[in-house]
Amino acid sequence: MSEQPGVVVLLSSGETSASGQRIYEWLFRRLSPPIRMAVLETPAGFQPNTALVAARVADFVRRHLQNYQPQVTVVPARQRGTSFSPDAPDIVAPLLQADVIFMGAGSPTYAVRQLQDSLAWHTLLARHRLGAAVMLASAAAIAAGVQCLPVYEIYKVGADLSWCPGLDLFGPYGLSLCLVSHWDNTEGGAELDTSRGFVGRARFEQLRAMLPPEVTVVGLDEHTALAMDLEAQTCRVMGRGGVCLCHGGVERRFEHGQSFPITTLGAFRMPDPPQSIPAEVWQRVRAAQTQAQAAVAPQPPTEVLALAQQREAARARRDWAAADDLRQRIVALGWQVQDTGTGPALSPS
Repeated sequence: MSEQPGVVVLLSSGETSASGQRIYEWLFRRLSPPIRMAVLETPAGFQPNTALVAARVADFVRRHLQNYQPQVTVVPARQRGTSFSPDAPDIVAPLLQADVIFMGAGSPTYAVRQLQDSLAWHTLLARHRLGAAVMLASAAAIAAGVQCLPVYEIYKVGADLSWCPGLDLFGPYGLSLCLVSHWDNTEGGAELDTSRGFVGRARFEQLRAMLPPEVTVVGLDEHTALAMDLEAQTCRVMGRGGVCLCHGGVERRFEHGQSFPITTLGAFRMPDPPQSIPAEVWQRVRAAQTQAQAAVAPQPPTEVLALAQQREAARARRDWAAADDLRQRIVALGWQVQDTGTGPALSPS
């Protein structure tokens, strides 16, 4: 059983676009099919159309990533104190065996309020520590930082400039990160600066001055992702734009295709896997993973599959000697082949 953390993908926007598809493909190629993906509704749980927001992502993955056999489940962990609570075990259950956990658009501060110390968040942490990939887009990425930018409150309501405590996904790894998606946004046109997560450069500089000195700001351009391989301790920029790192008055920018060590973000360390996760949640997630691994039949390696195809071709041309020889080569690799009405069936010997 793996106790190495999975990849974290921070995506600014474009989770249902061509650029997003390429990022999903990069991630899915690292996993073994069938891929079980859970889409958490939480960041948009306050919206009347929250189910549609999550369903768009789920449908996009099913349609455009079908070669990877994704099994996508929407998790309606919308609001505490309701029948769709992120603390309800039956609602959270699909996270227990997910290979990929996705959260996306909505309100960053709402996501923090609903997920902080919740069963859903602790389950996500446990699955990630045991190898599941986590993909956070837009509002979810902002919420995952040590401090959370209250985008709607500042941009739409006119609240005073401030930060809110975030979910601090990377704190146990020794990283103090403030994540800002939509870094190069231009929706305001020439009349209104909507970059830096819609608050604009001038206001964001004031916000930066409010952060503790150890915090690194990670700015993600539109349609751009930062893929963080915590086990390999490397980060890679993917998508259309770049990633800006701001720390101690210094800004560094990395463009599409560039990589850098994770220590560029701070004093990285690998935590004890159960750290900050309630014991009962950790045990439940470990038990679910053990059960899932026991239920998955081993898949033949590429060499065995190729030999089986060659054997089928030999049988089709009635070359029984070649077919028998290929069978023995398959057996020598630890597999048995059984001829059925629908073709050869391979199983470990």
